[in-house]
Amino acid sequence: MAEYEKRVRTKLSKNGCYFLRHGKGDHDIWYSTITKLPITVAAKIDARHTANAIMNRAGIDFRF
Repeated sequence: MAEYEKRVRTKLSKNGCYFLRHGKGDHDIWYSTITKLPITVAAKIDARHTANAIMNRAGIDFRF
């Protein structure tokens, strides 16, 4: 099973997004400088569709 969390966080960082705070449970809140929106990122991302949804919300043109 593919785990995308490290790759998602790397892509977010490289595209100007930054860690904002810890959320509830095992989630972190990041901020996208592209879309000016907060992004919820889980500690464990198993689904490609979830990883792509995070990229879409961040305004990053990248698909896993």
